[in-house]
Amino acid sequence: MTEIDFSELGVYQRYKLMASLIVPRPIALITTLGEDGTINAAPFSMFNMLGEDPPIVMVSINRLHDGNLKDTAANILRTGEFVVHLTDEAMCEQMHACGDRLPSDVSELAHAGLHAVPSQSVKPPRIAEAPVAFECVLHEKLETASRYIFIGRVQWLAARDGLVDTELWRVRLQDYHPVGRFGASFYVKTSERFSLEKAQASSTPIDEM
Repeated sequence: MTEIDFSELGVYQRYKLMASLIVPRPIALITTLGEDGTINAAPFSMFNMLGEDPPIVMVSINRLHDGNLKDTAANILRTGEFVVHLTDEAMCEQMHACGDRLPSDVSELAHAGLHAVPSQSVKPPRIAEAPVAFECVLHEKLETASRYIFIGRVQWLAARDGLVDTELWRVRLQDYHPVGRFGASFYVKTSERFSLEKAQASSTPIDEM
């Protein structure tokens, strides 16, 4: 085994090792509202679900090199509201384009060719093209020297028609093809799925999870 003492590494080396080895990671494409009403959209892969009672998700947003906050972090701190979208294969390139550096008064949605639709429970809008959107309010935050870690409490879920069976509470995963982050600008598809439980594989089709 290659043994590495993290206390002897710099910030960049720690980041590279962790971000390259803890993969694949789900991607949160987050919309927030700027102070002037501009719709900000940005992707973050330091993201995941934390629990269901309460229903909370986590996103970690790094500071810029000059120490200032990214628009998403500044907007969440100011308004306490944001919408987390999951990205599928169909909108992967548009999600990536939302990561381009733009002035704070220019919306990434227009830049990427995406469209906004009103949310139900928060002011930031949802992205029409996204298969899944979680409307969140800020539940808790942590601050480190390099990052803000936001814990959002899910208020509302919007899913593409046909994706969720609201009688059986099952998700048709056969129709759901999110992409994951695999380091740098590399992504992975989630189309190849398998079960290690033979009984489950035979009795529970992938579209009835």
